[in-house]
Amino acid sequence: MPTFFLIRHGETDYNKKMHIAGRLPDVHINQKGQEQARALAEKLQSLPIKAIYASPLERTIETAEPLAQVLKLEVIPTPGLLETDCGEWQNQSVRKLARLKVWRSLQLYPSLFSFPSGESVYECQHRMVNVIESLRHIHAPQDLVALFSHSDPIKMLVAHYLGMPLDLFQRLSISPASITVLSISEGSGRLLMLNCKPDFSWDTLQPPKPRKDLGAKSAGKNVPAA
Repeated sequence: MPTFFLIRHGETDYNKKMHIAGRLPDVHINQKGQEQARALAEKLQSLPIKAIYASPLERTIETAEPLAQVLKLEVIPTPGLLETDCGEWQNQSVRKLARLKVWRSLQLYPSLFSFPSGESVYECQHRMVNVIESLRHIHAPQDLVALFSHSDPIKMLVAHYLGMPLDLFQRLSISPASITVLSISEGSGRLLMLNCKPDFSWDTLQPPKPRKDLGAKSAGKNVPAA
């Protein structure tokens, strides 16, 4: 049963501004994100990681590169690890989107939701599971493998292997540059770590504060994370 380190990319300006980056090109990690990437490399450099796979977007590749350098491995771009295709919601403000009636559907029934001109939440989860299952057969049971991806796809993947209904996946939280660890065997998975920062600080585990700027109806709701 290979062990997969699921790592979200470091912070970007889109995260700070609460805009959905989606699959936009030229979205790079900012200065804080670069510091987070170096901290990840320092934390994981002593582990016998066999391979590093990453979503082909710039922010994930940039987060993976410091670890690849210290381990003397290449970063393997893997389209199956891409961010959710948010379609017309890409590059939009979360505050603006939260005013739409369809926003409630995404919050309450994500398993039935499709992004306008994009992919459905179910399609994203299915894609992520296919990647993990294919890598599970490539790697030996004792291998440690690093995967750099995005918040919602990682949450969907964890939900699948824990047997959580897809409608509940947004109860999970995945912070920028956090580490989540899954050990996966045939048809099942064991969660070893969830949403831990490289310094494993307690503030990672604090529940998110309600977002007052989204209005009363959307306060405290999860949002598609770039």
